[in-house]
Amino acid sequence: MALSSAEQMRAWRGPALFSFGFRPFFLFGAIWAAFAMVLWITALSGALDLPTRFDPVSWHAHEFLFGYLGAVLAGFLLTAVPNWTGRLPLVGWPLAALFALWCAGRVAVLFSALLPMGVAAVIDLGFPLVLGAVILREIVAGKNWRNLMVLGLLTVFTLANALFHLEAARGDYAAQGIGLRLGLATAIMMIGVIGGRIIPSFTRNWLVKEGQNARPAPPMQRFDKAVLLASLAGLLLWVAVPSDPVTAVALLAMGALHVMRLARWQGHRTGAEPLVWVLHVAYAFVPLGAISLGLAGLTGTGAAAAQHLWMAGAIGSMTLAVMTRATLGHSGQPLLADRWTVLIYLSFFGSVAARVGADALPVLIHVSGLLWLIAFGGFAMVYGRLLLRKRAKE
Repeated sequence: MALSSAEQMRAWRGPALFSFGFRPFFLFGAIWAAFAMVLWITALSGALDLPTRFDPVSWHAHEFLFGYLGAVLAGFLLTAVPNWTGRLPLVGWPLAALFALWCAGRVAVLFSALLPMGVAAVIDLGFPLVLGAVILREIVAGKNWRNLMVLGLLTVFTLANALFHLEAARGDYAAQGIGLRLGLATAIMMIGVIGGRIIPSFTRNWLVKEGQNARPAPPMQRFDKAVLLASLAGLLLWVAVPSDPVTAVALLAMGALHVMRLARWQGHRTGAEPLVWVLHVAYAFVPLGAISLGLAGLTGTGAAAAQHLWMAGAIGSMTLAVMTRATLGHSGQPLLADRWTVLIYLSFFGSVAARVGADALPVLIHVSGLLWLIAFGGFAMVYGRLLLRKRAKE
């Protein structure tokens, strides 16, 4: 007789780290985000020459977008897909092998200058390809066809990573190439799709618990689908022709639509619980980034700072929001943010603000890096103990 998910997790006698998909990827994704920042700041100061085939800026961008975010996506999908499909989660040594493949990608890219051309790309791309195959197997076996959209986004994200490697191999400045823009655009669409499901749902649950009568608009209504279609059009234009005035107008329209979408979710009523309001603040970086990029396209200035509102702001804050909440929920803890969690959130928002301001005041880049370390290092220390131990009923 097949084991249930809980029975399968209880049957695992190895390290608790590999008893559920979110555990290794959330913990070491955060550790990598912090460690990579240390390497980046050290390289930026001239004290370290990174042994990678990428230029330092491209390595920095790649390892956050495809390295860190790739890990968080794996942790999220390996936890969510069993709930979507009713299938068993990936547990034990198969999970450990997938995690090892992600680790191998980080090491290979960092030391790619010491490897034959193309080896690092093959190792790095192996992780999302295997992850995609695992997710596809679960969706097909569970006949959960509506979540093929998420798999489609993961596929495009993997293609973007391949393009990034190709551009770097050709000697192009990959940090400003089509691979990075396609990967970032795909990440923003993921936030639009997945965030559009979980934010109103979690907000509704909290409002009901608090006895408030207000309710967010239900997820994925006709308006939400229209916003996502408009976003897809605007993002495709930005990937293809980022400096075109038509793209700028499309991004401004996209930003306005996401402001209206966010306003429908009653975020202004959630100030008493950081685990909820942080989701709304994180999503706000989507329209803020779109509007800022649109204005940058019209004025010809500020594109780098505007792009960081998506790259660091939207991706970083949304992933931290999801990781803190999911870790608490799946480790049997109350869904309440303590003061350390609030410090993590505020440090991260301070890091983004400092990075955006660094274009005008370069010293802020170091302030941003320090606050980044507090945020991700804080997550690893505060939540690591939960991620490294099984919950009682496992």
